[in-house]
Amino acid sequence: MKTIHLIAAARPNFMKIAPLYHALKQTDWADPVIVHTGQHYDINMSDAFFTDFQLPDPHIHLGVGSGTHAQQTGRVMIAYEEILMNTPPDMVVVVGDVNSTAAATMAAVKLGIPTAHLEAGLRSFDRTMPEEINRLVTDALADLLWTPSPDGDENLLREGVAPEKVERVGNIMIDSLEMLRSRIEAEQLFMTLGLTAGEYGLITLHRPSNVDDRETLEKICGIIGNITERLPCVFPIHPRTRKNMETFGFMTRLEALPGLKILEPLSYIPFMSLVFHSRMLITDSGGVQEESTYLGIPCLTLRPNTERPVTVTEGTNQLCTPADLEANVNSILNGGRKTGQKPAMWDGKTAERVVASIRRYLS
Repeated sequence: MKTIHLIAAARPNFMKIAPLYHALKQTDWADPVIVHTGQHYDINMSDAFFTDFQLPDPHIHLGVGSGTHAQQTGRVMIAYEEILMNTPPDMVVVVGDVNSTAAATMAAVKLGIPTAHLEAGLRSFDRTMPEEINRLVTDALADLLWTPSPDGDENLLREGVAPEKVERVGNIMIDSLEMLRSRIEAEQLFMTLGLTAGEYGLITLHRPSNVDDRETLEKICGIIGNITERLPCVFPIHPRTRKNMETFGFMTRLEALPGLKILEPLSYIPFMSLVFHSRMLITDSGGVQEESTYLGIPCLTLRPNTERPVTVTEGTNQLCTPADLEANVNSILNGGRKTGQKPAMWDGKTAERVVASIRRYLS
C-alpha cells in the first residue's frame, strides 16, 4: 500500500481533500492519511466540514494554531518535519494556497518526499496577497502540479516549470459540490430564513484589503445598506470580519438593517444551499467565484484581481471595487445579467484524474 498524506489547514482545504480522500480509499493500493495542521480552528469552520464530507477525524493533527505568517509557516514546518522523519509517506498532497500549503511542501521536498500541488498554477499577479507568495513557493518546489484550467498551465510554463510536471486535472471544488448535491438541494435554508428562491443576495467578506481598514469597511457597510433596500441579503460573517465590525462599531448599524440577515459562519452544505438559490453573490473569496460560475449565478468579486481569471473570461464572475459595487448590483437587478459557461474539465471527475496521476507517478 502507498501512503498518501493529504494536508488540510483551512476551511477550503477540507472541501478539496474530501473527494480525493474518498477516491483513494476506493483503491486497493492507496492508504490516504489526513494531516490537519490546525492553522485555522473553529467548530463551524473545521469540524463541520469533516462531518459534511464524511471524513474521519484527522489521522495526524499538528495543532499549530494561529499566529503571524512566519510563525504559522515555521510551526508547520517544524511539526510536520518530525512526522515525516519518523513515518515518511510515499507522497504528500498539498492543496490551495494557505501558509500550511507552502510549509508542508518545503518540509517534504527537503526530505526528498514526492510532493504534489492540487490547484496549481493559479496567479493573481499581486504579491501583496500572502496567498500569492504561497502559490509561487509551492509551485516552484512541488514535483507534480495539477492545474484546474488552461491559465494555470500557461502561468507555470511561463515561469519555467518543466512541462512534464504539469497536468491539467480540472476543478476539485466541483467534485465536492456534486458529491453533496442531493444533500445541498434538500437543505433549503433560504426557506428557514423566510426568503424566496432567486430573490436574495449572498455576501461573504474576509480579505484584509476589505475588512481591516476602517474607512474601506465603513464604505462597504454603507453599500450593503443601500443594496438591501432593493434586494434582501444574507451575510454569514467570517470571524475576522465580525471582530473588525465590532471594533469599528459597525455591527449595530448592520444588525438594524431590515433587509439583511446576519449569520454565523456556515458549514458547506447550508452555505451551498444558500448559493444554489441566490439571485447573486457578492464575495472576496476564491472558491465562491468558481461555484457561481459552475452554477451560472452572477458573482461580483470585490477585488482588483483574481487568481481564477477563467471565472471572468468564461464564467459569470465580475471584478469590482467598493466604488462601482452598487452600480454593478443595480445592473444585475435591472436585467444586465452576465451569462457564462462551465470551463472544460469542471465535471466532477477531477479526483479520478488525480488518483490516476498519483498511480502513474508512484509506479
